[in-house]
Amino acid sequence: MIRPVILLCTVLLYVLLAGGASAQNRGALDLVTALSSDVISIQSNFTGTEIVIFGQASNIERQPNDPSGYELAIVVEGPPQDITTRRKGRFLGVWVNREAERFQNVPSFYAVASTIDIGRMANRTVLDELGIGLNHINLAVSGVSNVALSDRDDFRKAFIRLRQETGLYSEQETSIEFLTDTMFRTNIPLPANIPVGDYKVKSFLFHQGNMVSQTEQSLAVAKTGFEQITFELAQDYPLVYGLLAVVLAIFTGWLAGVIFRKD
Repeated sequence: MIRPVILLCTVLLYVLLAGGASAQNRGALDLVTALSSDVISIQSNFTGTEIVIFGQASNIERQPNDPSGYELAIVVEGPPQDITTRRKGRFLGVWVNREAERFQNVPSFYAVASTIDIGRMANRTVLDELGIGLNHINLAVSGVSNVALSDRDDFRKAFIRLRQETGLYSEQETSIEFLTDTMFRTNIPLPANIPVGDYKVKSFLFHQGNMVSQTEQSLAVAKTGFEQITFELAQDYPLVYGLLAVVLAIFTGWLAGVIFRKD
């Protein structure tokens, strides 16, 4: 049921964009994008989903495998978080946490899709500035750290690897599909453990290594129903939430004892 709706939206968008492009100056480079849904609702049965990003880059002449052509990159970023990565070590025969690196204001979720290998899209300075690609995310560290400077690169790699294993970070090179010479689409998977909050969907159009156009849209990921009530209670009133959890556990234990009590 979802795919026919997405296909219909794609067709309608293409008609609107094609009509708008014909009325514009033929020399302009315009990048227009849209999302299959701008709100993702998380309920108790949520097992993950995906969003479809589609749009049009008007007045380009893209030739596949031609380094002088136009290329696209799309980045989806979740709300920033402070995340700590730890390394275990042996202490008196027991594995314990030793060194730890705290990364500040890093994306809680990060996914990038592109038409070609990201390293070929632009030089490293441009990619670092725009934050395109897992190797170009700005992972700022806290001022207090017990990690040696020579080991910080290892912690960065470990952080990205762990986020990839949980599905929260992904890099899909050559995954943007051109439906026509200018019309494109791509799918971005959203795992079941995706954090809630406001997301940014950024699209970049490159020509010969230079960024010539970009767009940015918003995507909301939110819990609904009972899950939203419990989430807000835990965030805003942690003491009340903890007391209710204890009371519920005691009541459940008492009720189970009554039901299964032997005469």
